[in-house]
Amino acid sequence: MPGRALAMLALVCTTAATVGFYDIEEIQTIRLYFAEPDWDAILDSLYAEGEEGRLTGFAVINGTRYDSVGVRYKGQSSYNPSRKKNPFNIKLDYVIAGQNIEGHGTLRLANVYKDPSFVREALSYEIARMYMPAGRANFANVYVNDTLIGLYTNNEDPDRRFMRAHFLSDDNARFKGRMLGTVPAAGWKYLGADSTPYLVYYELDSDSGWRELIEFLDTLSNHPGAVEEVLDVDRHLWMLAFDILMVNLDAPVNMPQNFYLYQDLSSRFNPIIWDLNENFGAFRELLGTGQLSLNQMQQMDPFLRSGDPDYPICSRFLSDSRFRRNYVAHMKTLITDVFENSWYRERALDIQDIIDADVRADPNKFYSHNDFENNITRSVGSGPLAIVGLTELMNPRVSWLLARPEFRAQAPVVSEVTHSPARVLPHSTVTISAWVDGADSVVLGHRQTAGHRFSKTAMLDRGDGTFAAAVSVGAGELHYYICALNSNAATFSPARAEFQYHVLPVSGDIAINELLAINYSTIRDPNGEYDDWIELHNNSSAPVSLDGWLLTDDSLDPTRWVFPDTTIGPGDFLAVWADDDTGQPGLHANFQLAGSGEVLVLSDPDGVTVDRLIFGQQSPDISLGRFPDGTGTFRLMNPTFEAPNDSGVGVREKPPVLADPTLERAFPNPFSRQTTISYSLEKAAEVSLAIYDASGREVVSLADGTKAPGSYRARFTAQDSEALPAGVYFARLWTRPSGTAPGTGSTATLKLVLAR
Repeated sequence: MPGRALAMLALVCTTAATVGFYDIEEIQTIRLYFAEPDWDAILDSLYAEGEEGRLTGFAVINGTRYDSVGVRYKGQSSYNPSRKKNPFNIKLDYVIAGQNIEGHGTLRLANVYKDPSFVREALSYEIARMYMPAGRANFANVYVNDTLIGLYTNNEDPDRRFMRAHFLSDDNARFKGRMLGTVPAAGWKYLGADSTPYLVYYELDSDSGWRELIEFLDTLSNHPGAVEEVLDVDRHLWMLAFDILMVNLDAPVNMPQNFYLYQDLSSRFNPIIWDLNENFGAFRELLGTGQLSLNQMQQMDPFLRSGDPDYPICSRFLSDSRFRRNYVAHMKTLITDVFENSWYRERALDIQDIIDADVRADPNKFYSHNDFENNITRSVGSGPLAIVGLTELMNPRVSWLLARPEFRAQAPVVSEVTHSPARVLPHSTVTISAWVDGADSVVLGHRQTAGHRFSKTAMLDRGDGTFAAAVSVGAGELHYYICALNSNAATFSPARAEFQYHVLPVSGDIAINELLAINYSTIRDPNGEYDDWIELHNNSSAPVSLDGWLLTDDSLDPTRWVFPDTTIGPGDFLAVWADDDTGQPGLHANFQLAGSGEVLVLSDPDGVTVDRLIFGQQSPDISLGRFPDGTGTFRLMNPTFEAPNDSGVGVREKPPVLADPTLERAFPNPFSRQTTISYSLEKAAEVSLAIYDASGREVVSLADGTKAPGSYRARFTAQDSEALPAGVYFARLWTRPSGTAPGTGSTATLKLVLAR
């Protein structure tokens, strides 16, 4: 194994319970310890060797020790052996398999080089997450042998855990874009059938995938009519809109680096943005042109390289009429959501407020604190080394873009999106309709399985301004969106499609009605244990025998657990304990539910899927259930074991069981963009504060971890989430006093009103 090991370290497999490691409100503390006093020189020599060797030591992260971690320096222009503050790559699982934080075995710490504002990377990722899969980022103070090196950006690694969270798989082809050669190849250019010339531009991060990558690049350059079979084009258009709008030239639209490609369950590659420290024009060199002036960046062509055959990453899409209109619609959505209302400026200042004291204390920062304060609005430095201010770049750029003909073109209007019948049965047909004005064609995108591609069906004009399409459904939810086009522009409903979409519940006579995957204190099974449970509901007016029915949490093993001779009455509920205790009396499935999320499938004795649910990360003692029972969409709620789900808005407002947690107020409330939530603790406690929408879906976590007694404030910014329309939301505070058993936790809930 490369690198140098620190002797006498215990080889104990550790998975830390650190929660909120990427919470923007919390500054992390990372302490690295090496036995070697010349650790910096060793890391420099390992970097120079270029084989990713690592120095082994131990880390203490937010008070938790991690033994035998492997550390190396990373970066290209951000690394320099003469610098005291270089970027770090830390492998927690370098020696100890499974050692991680929140499922991540690798930590990536950027040294905030070329960013006086300190916010470019964290803000950019926050914006990107509204429209596409993208990492989380916050800040960490890094110490080595108890000496403060400085404040770093802590960026989430796009690793297997990231892929599982966003693509429901982690073992498909995955590549990192890089540039090892001195002369860069242009963006996503086909270089022939042999893999050798690609080695300097792509790093394989999966077990295999060169054949798939070369076929993708061949299709892109030589068979463009089939590009949608090998690339998630809509996701790619979002990335192009993001990079070109914000003049992110250290990205694949200009440099063949700083991105990932992952092949999804539909065998399409998905681009994933990465390394955003030079976004907002901090990197000025446009290949083939040279250093751009401020005015040139402000007026950079939104159809960059659309006619350049060396850049099929741009030209294959921005020269295509349909893709071009969709791309403009996406960029206009970005402008409306983030820039036209100056949200990005306010958010940048919010982030600076969080880190101000730590920036002041950074002994090795590259710019002065005065530069830190000024760079949001104006340039720091002069000439080609000047780092442009965020608003100095974006405000004139947005005005210039919106004045262009493509952005002024009249787009179609889509409204009154409905479906019939009102209740959709499994394996039936549903008609989606919408009122559309000013469109030549309207397309319905729809899918039955998360993580797979949307099928496209033309919506037909009924003659009264209504367009409609009928589609077949299986079991589980139907996801759909609408795209309306005329000869000049496109409109999506919802505006952030395909990343955001409408959800239509599908349910038959027997439906999965509720589940609890983390049961600390709600109800015990007949053996006195707090176990996971799944509840079914009979939507019909007659009893149904479940003898021979099937329940599984593994799509590849549909017969995992078979119901015994059991009957569920009309309109009744039936719970199954998911505890893998089949020897106990009653209904006990031979599997447990994953609190991190998984799939649940219910099938009849013939193996026909009756209901299917894919759920994500769950919270303690909060169930996921349908409202109304058996037919509605799933939402978070207070558990109602074998009883009607009683919350029409998800999390029920109720006073806390204990006096310890107090949600005092949110101000302002109602709010249009941001509100500050105040809460207090009488005792030290484990805390979770999250925001839920009216359907009970968690939209953002504001605080997690253990906190001392006292008063606290947390900011909730509506644009932090993938999509937050005006309406009612709920702040939920869950606490468990330190030293108490898991079942003693309590909650408090506060209603919030978002008004646009």
